Amino acid sequence: MTTFLIHLIGTAVLLLGVSSILKGIEVKNFKSALIAAFVLGVVNTLVLPVATLLSLPITILTLGLFYFVLNGAMFLLVGALVPGFKVDGLWAAIKGSVVLSLLNWLVEHFWGASAF
Repeated sequence: MTTFLIHLIGTAVLLLGVSSILKGIEVKNFKSALIAAFVLGVVNTLVLPVATLLSLPITILTLGLFYFVLNGAMFLLVGALVPGFKVDGLWAAIKGSVVLSLLNWLVEHFWGASAF
């Protein structure tokens, strides 16, 4: 449970960082970032696997590049569901999901996989 909370808070902080780095992504406050982090986790756990399976042929045809679109779509979905977390279009969502993934990777790389 503690690891889940650390990961949730860490992702919320990174979402605030993404919103400060990129235009087109706005986070109203930390509470909105925390809710968005939770919803993003739920969406990535429940919706993304189904979307990945359904889009497998196009993902194979594009040599995996369509997966960026899927991740962006999940980010955009969270923006539509969470008040205070705004994503302006698919391109902003794709860039946001890539930057969030890179920031997550950097945190895990420098602080270890148990950081969050």
